[in-house]
Amino acid sequence: MDLGLLFEGLVTIFQPYNFLITLFGTAMGIIFGALPGINASMGVALLLPLTYGMSPIAALSMLLGIYTGAMYGGSITAILINTPGTTAAACTAFDGYKLAIKGKAGKALGMSNIASFIGGVFSLIVLMILAPLLAKVAISFGPPEYFALAVFGLSVITSLAGEHLVKGLLSGAFGLLLGTVGLDLINGSPRYTFGMYNLFDGISFIPVLIGLFAIAQVLLNAESKESIYLRTKKIGFLEQLPSFSELKSVMVSILNSSVIGTFIGILPGAGATIASFICYNEAKRWSKHPEEFGEGSLEGVAAPEAGNNAATGGAMVPLLSLGIPGSETTAVLLGAFMIQGISPGPLLFRDHIDVVYGIFAGLILANIAFLIMGLISVNFFVKVIQIPNRILYPLIIALAFVGAYSVKNSLFDVGLMLLFGIVGYFMKKLEFPTAPVVLALVLGPMAEGSLRRAMIMSHGSWAIFVQRPITLVLLLLTLFSLFFPFLREKLSKKKLSENL
Repeated sequence: MDLGLLFEGLVTIFQPYNFLITLFGTAMGIIFGALPGINASMGVALLLPLTYGMSPIAALSMLLGIYTGAMYGGSITAILINTPGTTAAACTAFDGYKLAIKGKAGKALGMSNIASFIGGVFSLIVLMILAPLLAKVAISFGPPEYFALAVFGLSVITSLAGEHLVKGLLSGAFGLLLGTVGLDLINGSPRYTFGMYNLFDGISFIPVLIGLFAIAQVLLNAESKESIYLRTKKIGFLEQLPSFSELKSVMVSILNSSVIGTFIGILPGAGATIASFICYNEAKRWSKHPEEFGEGSLEGVAAPEAGNNAATGGAMVPLLSLGIPGSETTAVLLGAFMIQGISPGPLLFRDHIDVVYGIFAGLILANIAFLIMGLISVNFFVKVIQIPNRILYPLIIALAFVGAYSVKNSLFDVGLMLLFGIVGYFMKKLEFPTAPVVLALVLGPMAEGSLRRAMIMSHGSWAIFVQRPITLVLLLLTLFSLFFPFLREKLSKKKLSENL
């Protein structure tokens, strides 16, 4: 990293026009992130036409502001109304919403904001210092490694299931089944489509997410007479800030999640959603108070938020160094580079080094911007849960309809959302966890496709998974992850009996 070039990049980004356009992008990102169904990639795509005629640094800084702002923004509605604005914020809802019910919405938003900032800054430092080296590691991943990574991610289900392990496994199996719908990943033949062409691309993730989390929650809340409004008061600026002891108690989880999220973000196709689930699981696994997760734990908010924001910087590593998008959003950003007549890759650091350091400076400004915007606007966000239920619930449903329709401009997806809203309602009533469905739907196709490609590579030999060191390590970690809850339960019972 050249500090002189970074200083020049900072001077460029703080020029009035570049500064304001980055702030605009960050603010729009927070809004896009908070709206269910309108994620970072969609926000970047919507504002991409505005970049025509802009300088490369201004254009890319605005779009990166949307990217980073949306990652934080997804936590706002996840915490306030149990409706994740982005798929990466699904884990944040587990504890964030419980904190909101307890009257600690401001504290949860403050923790989410700070953890997001730390995760984002950590990944940015990694991006600036280790981009070429880490990109080489990521490019070495083949189908066997991706299969092992997906299986490791699926092992998180044992933790997400909580006390209902069998029900959690059944929910995960249901998600895997949903992931098989559509055209076969290898030979292209239709599977479980029942002749409906709308299912040829598979079951769209966004309608399922909105249905299981938003519609199902509205239906449940409509049954209850409980109102968050009665428990919420105006939050002072200092009141929302976590205390020193609270920050100290979660700092290890934030740093661990920043490392994990950055690494997963570097892997093309892995993404912030997988990062947040794995970070949540690891935080719960190593927490001194794992029983608090799912009941309103600040650590349960901090870990996934640090992880999914760290994945943003990680995803930029293969994009800048190799020209390979590390996520859906960076794939859209690749188009933004092309509009500017710039090709990301090794030559980018030789031919457009000023743009590279301008991007670094833009990411620094965007992270600082969403930190400040989040802290000074918390009372505006908290007002969302002070809206009477008779207004709030129809508003959520309306946003859900818009979000589901806007993915493909398809009424079929709206119907899909309503169907999964009903499914999610009954799952919650019968105490089947919905998170494993979401996780399995994300990882199932990745695991299947990688497994079949690995088998083609090895001519049907399973030995390929033990002959490759990274794959073997990931599979061993999977076994450890599967059996750790049982080992911890036995150890806790043994410790309890000794104390008695």
